[in-house]
Amino acid sequence: MGCAGSSFAKGEGNKKIRKPKPWKHSEPITRAQLVQKRDEFWDTAPHYGGQKGKIWDALRVAAEAELSLAQAIVDSAGVIVQSEDLTICYDERGAKYELPKYVLSEPTNLIPDN
Repeated sequence: MGCAGSSFAKGEGNKKIRKPKPWKHSEPITRAQLVQKRDEFWDTAPHYGGQKGKIWDALRVAAEAELSLAQAIVDSAGVIVQSEDLTICYDERGAKYELPKYVLSEPTNLIPDN
């Protein structure tokens, strides 16, 4: 038995997911560049720890889904949402998952591809 604050209390609902706040990339970026950054992140993210087959895959699908579907995905995968925009989450074992804003939404300075 652990400390009451050390785990997600049973019966307590997960935080409701919301859209990330608008953000600006350090320099203007094209959609193709954004897609490339996202692909690179998802390809390397499991190497930072956590559960590849379950949690990382669920987070990727949730990041690419509409909010209501994303909520259902994280709830069914057992993801504990720390920040409502999904930038910080935990699994049931306490492993931390940090998602950069660029995998969750588009920057305000997105420019057209050439």
